[in-house]
Amino acid sequence: MNILFIILSVIGGIIALFLLIALLTKKECIIEKQVIINKSKDEVFNYVKLIRNQEKYSVWVMKDPNIKLLYAGMDGTVGFTSSWTSEDKNVGVGAQEIIAIQEGESISMELRFKKPFEATNYATTTVTALSANQTKLSNVFSGKSAFPMNIMNLFMEKLVGRDMQQNLDNVKKILEG
Repeated sequence: MNILFIILSVIGGIIALFLLIALLTKKECIIEKQVIINKSKDEVFNYVKLIRNQEKYSVWVMKDPNIKLLYAGMDGTVGFTSSWTSEDKNVGVGAQEIIAIQEGESISMELRFKKPFEATNYATTTVTALSANQTKLSNVFSGKSAFPMNIMNLFMEKLVGRDMQQNLDNVKKILEG
């Protein structure tokens, strides 16, 4: 009986610690990455606003050579949707939709994940001219998680940030060719 009590106390303590950490963790997650590209602002913007170009630089798309991509609408315009289905648990099932464009400046997306978990997040890509032939390309990912799943926000930089940076580096490599 003493061993059962000790085991239950340890399990209870672990659960209480988990809930306490979740209680103290922010519910909102924001990750920002950037890269400098030696091309004009217009050239960079015109490339990244076309969601179909993600097939060439997105590490998430490239993780699964059997991914099924479906497109709806006119690429590079508000309302354009790209949806994906993948058996790879790191890619899953979801869709992204262009929800706002500030021509030549920024593009905002709503990301709707279905598998391996359900979530709605947002991503905004911004281009800033540093000179006539040098542009800063920035990407901001944001989302909210309910308690206690907000504990995952502690790991989002590592889980998502590295891939975000790789995507930007891939765009740089393609455009600077």
